[in-house]
Amino acid sequence: MAKTLKEKTAQGLVWSAVNSGMTQLLNLVIGIFLARMLLPGDYGIVGVLTIFTAIAGCLQASGFTQGLINLKQPTANDYNSVFWFNTTVSLVLYAILFCCAPLIAWYFHQPVLVGVSRFVFLSFVISSFGIAQNAYMVKNMMQREIAISSVLALVVSGSVGLLLAFLDKAYWSLAWQQVVYITVLNAGRYYYADWRPSLHIDMGPVKRMFRFSVKILFTNIINTLSQHLLTFIFGHLFHINTVGNYSQANKWNTMASSTISNTLGQVAQTVLVSVEDERERELRIFRKMLRLTAFLSFPALFGLSLVSREFILCLLKDKWADAIPLLQILCVGGAFLPFYTLYQNLAISNRRSDLYMWCNIAQIVAQLAIVLLLSRYGIMVIVYAYTAFTIGWLLVWQLIARRLIGLRFWHLLLDTMPFMLAALAVMAATYFITITIDSLPLLLISRIVLAALLYFAVMKAAKIKILDECIRYFSKKTC
Repeated sequence: MAKTLKEKTAQGLVWSAVNSGMTQLLNLVIGIFLARMLLPGDYGIVGVLTIFTAIAGCLQASGFTQGLINLKQPTANDYNSVFWFNTTVSLVLYAILFCCAPLIAWYFHQPVLVGVSRFVFLSFVISSFGIAQNAYMVKNMMQREIAISSVLALVVSGSVGLLLAFLDKAYWSLAWQQVVYITVLNAGRYYYADWRPSLHIDMGPVKRMFRFSVKILFTNIINTLSQHLLTFIFGHLFHINTVGNYSQANKWNTMASSTISNTLGQVAQTVLVSVEDERERELRIFRKMLRLTAFLSFPALFGLSLVSREFILCLLKDKWADAIPLLQILCVGGAFLPFYTLYQNLAISNRRSDLYMWCNIAQIVAQLAIVLLLSRYGIMVIVYAYTAFTIGWLLVWQLIARRLIGLRFWHLLLDTMPFMLAALAVMAATYFITITIDSLPLLLISRIVLAALLYFAVMKAAKIKILDECIRYFSKKTC
């Protein structure tokens, strides 16, 4: 019997959650051990390169991944066209960045970046060979296979990184981890995806998708700049150890927020595209996704902010103490990042890549202005302002959502504020109940367990439907 959209969506969300959860759990374990063996400067060296690899990744994909997913029934020729376009662009970009390596090293005042950057940039060349396969798997909602491939890639690459760190290879352990990860991930994509590239090269599909995809491309670049802007600027303004502390804090914040973002993002566009002609149903589905995001994001990120001190001092050692206040602040803004994923997928699914593009362009311009104006006041002031702006800019996306599907501001408040207030109350109660505990390990465990139990109790007492639906779904799966 064919599955309904609701069943496909539920199954997709579950496997997306498994993928994101397992990914972040493995990242947590691997990250802890690497952080204990490496120094802030090692993370700073590789961290400043992230913006280059991320932008190059956007250029090689060129928005055609979303273009393929947005097609009702993409053909083998569509995938093949995107495959050859991606691989060609990636090779050209690598040649350009290879030549620019000395300039990158000069900008960040780190001569070692010449060799490190040329090696790390290989990751997006390798990645280009699996972009079309990834689009195929997402389009066909193969979340189970995506999860298996991601977990295997993390295990292998993490093992390589840990081995090299143990052998005192410093920042090279992080560089090798990136390259090995994407190599193993692509192997999994080729193993599971039925589609294979052919030598029959037809750029017609790329040309037809270009008008839509080029706007996605520019927007993805803007998003990338937004996400890595602080690291790029900090790398020039501050000592490499300061950059390393920020990179470490931002890593854990991003890891937590992306767990929710990736869970929703892997199915949101596909689901919204399937109901784009049914406005009331689309609004109903989107509001339910808002509630699910709030239900997960606020307790997760506010909780991480609560235990930041114990987490870093217990698991990463005292050498990362300067990252504690940065992580606490970033997590507050990180709680709102998964909502960006929903709003952006809404714009893309409604074929309004123009709104998606211009909204993000305005965002990066405003963020850049804030950073430049406040750069003289130090890293903490910049991070505070950056976080406040991240929260406030959601109102702009809300205006776009109202224009597209009639989502009112009152709807947004009704769907999200109860979860935010509940999470804040739970974290405050947890803080005061556990404040007298002196042992850091015991304090960390107590706060995590108590906050989880309190939040569950509050949701249960309030008879939150999303919690009941999750319990019923998993009960069926285990029976």
